[in-house]
Amino acid sequence: MNAINRSENAALARAVLEIDVANHPGVMSHVVGLFSRRAYNVEGILCLPVGDGSQSRIWLLVNEDARLAQMIRQVEKLEDVVGVRRHHADHAVFSELETFFRP
Repeated sequence: MNAINRSENAALARAVLEIDVANHPGVMSHVVGLFSRRAYNVEGILCLPVGDGSQSRIWLLVNEDARLAQMIRQVEKLEDVVGVRRHHADHAVFSELETFFRP
């Protein structure tokens, strides 16, 4: 973990982005690369194919700050992105998943 300790990290406002994308090599790299190039930290990533496998759904757990709205607009402009939905940090995809990683 970076310089922020666990209690400080828990206090940060977070959001979950649910991103539907075309399922082919390199899409995940394009999406997270957009965040990386702008020094925007991604706290969690989950990706699974949906339907017939021609699309995937990516969930990103991100810190919520003034840049998030702009980041969403930029993600929406990526060629392989079909749709983006924003959820509160308590979205079940990450809150339930954390139980698998507890010691």
